[in-house]
This record gives sequence, C-alpha cells and structure tokens, in this order.
Amino acid sequence: MDNTGEVSQILRVTKIGLWSNLSLFVLKLIFGVLVTSAALIADAVHTISDLVTDCVVLAGVKLSSRPVDDSHDYGHGKYETVAASIVALLLIMAGCAIAITAGLDIYHDRTSMPGYPVLAVAAVSIAIKEWLFRFTRQVGRRVNSTALHVNAWHHRSDALSSIAVLFGAIAGLAGWGHGDHAAAVAVGVMIVVVGLRAIRECFIELSEGTIASEERQSIINAIGEVSGVRSWHKLRTRLVGREVFMDIHVRVDARLSVDEGHQICCDVEQAIARTVKRPINIVVHCEPDRRLQNS
Repeated sequence: MDNTGEVSQILRVTKIGLWSNLSLFVLKLIFGVLVTSAALIADAVHTISDLVTDCVVLAGVKLSSRPVDDSHDYGHGKYETVAASIVALLLIMAGCAIAITAGLDIYHDRTSMPGYPVLAVAAVSIAIKEWLFRFTRQVGRRVNSTALHVNAWHHRSDALSSIAVLFGAIAGLAGWGHGDHAAAVAVGVMIVVVGLRAIRECFIELSEGTIASEERQSIINAIGEVSGVRSWHKLRTRLVGREVFMDIHVRVDARLSVDEGHQICCDVEQAIARTVKRPINIVVHCEPDRRLQNS
C-alpha cells in the first residue's frame, strides 16, 4: 500500500513543530535567564524536549515508511511506535526533572519574582503550542499516526506548562515568592501524566494489541453486507504502526467455483477497506459451507 501522501503530511507537520519549538526554546531560555524565572527556564527545558521528540518522530516515520524487504515481511511500521515510546519516555523524564528541581527550590525557601516579561513570553507560548497541538492532532487522526498523536499531546503539555508559568508569574507579582516554583512543580506533574498515558498506548501496539471495539464492529457490519458470505469466524487484527493487519475465515456455498469463491473474498476485502479509515492489509481465507448439502 502506497502511504507516500500520509508520510509527507506527517513529516510536514512535524517539521513545522520542530522550527516552532526551536524558536520558543530560544525565547524562553533568554527571558528565563534574564529575569531568573525557574518556571520559564523549566518551560524552556520542556520545549527543548519537544524539539528532541520532533527529531525522534521524523526519524521513526522515515524508518517506518521504508518498503517491505527480506527481513521485514510486514513492513517497518513498528518503528513509528518505537519512536512514540521514546517520546513518551522523554516526557516522563522531563516532567520528573522539572518537578523535583522546583520542589527542591521551594524546600530550600528560594523565592523568585520574574515580573511582566514572563507573562508576555508565556502568552506567546500558549498561543503557538495550542495551535500546534490542534494542527498535529488533526493530521494524526487523519493518517492514524500514534507518533503524531503522542507528539500532539507533547505540544499540549507544553501549552499547559506555559499556563502554569503564567499563573506563577501572576502569583509572583501579587507577592507570593514561591508562585514561580509552584508553577514549575505543576508543569512537571502534568508532563508526567501525559507521558504515562502516551506510553500505555504504545505498549498496546508493541504487544500486538487489537483495534478498538468500535472499529472491529464496523468491520463485522461490513462483512455482513457482502453477498455470498454465509458465515465467518477467526477474525484477528493487530496494529503495526499506522497500519492494521487482519485475517478472517469466511464460509461460502460449497457448490461455487473457485473463481466465484475468490470473487466473494475480494468483495469482503473491498468492503472492509472502505470501512476502515487507515491503511489495512487483509487476508481472507475461503471455506466451503456444506450445511445445506448435508441436510
């Protein structure tokens, strides 16, 4: 199956995110150092982790789009899932580091009053990262990319962390010296939660998890509408990156010719392919149904 168009969409949205993250990282780091804002510097670290994950996604998608070869009969789709897993692990590590560092600052009674520049930088970051989240998620849903889905939530977590920085700066301006560090702790916790959710989805795919029950039911409905199929069994599915691999046994009238039985199998394949909104590889095994002959 030719997925060139989908791969190009994934690469395009990821490259947009990469350059946006690079710009935001420089902006946050410069102002964070100038006004000595722990939350803004932590947010910059989170953004650089976004930059790293963009690179991981790019590498994973390029590897997963390689054609079938002698060593990978089912393609290289799992590389994309591996890339998504790395992204999720980086999220968890970054979140823990940010929360622990800020927590230690509070414990040692270090205060910070970052001032108004942090408000402006945080507002810009929120707007850009929320747009990147929506754009990346939209493309991820369109092409059924786990890596893009995880990366989209990485953008959202950065937007949420900037919101925390915003409130921390407001608290600092109101006179609470620990507001900036408290915001950094909140940022870290949110990042860890997002990472744990993302890695759970990756483990499902890596452990040969099946498709969602709603998608499975749509396949069953499609099979039931194919003329000539008397019954079916042994429907099995598994995920390989963005692709679905499935096989099914269908029973047809035993008196049909080989050509007629083959045509019914082709009809089943086409009906399923029209139903599933992602790349799918289908194997249909045809079995003779002799129940009417023996009655």
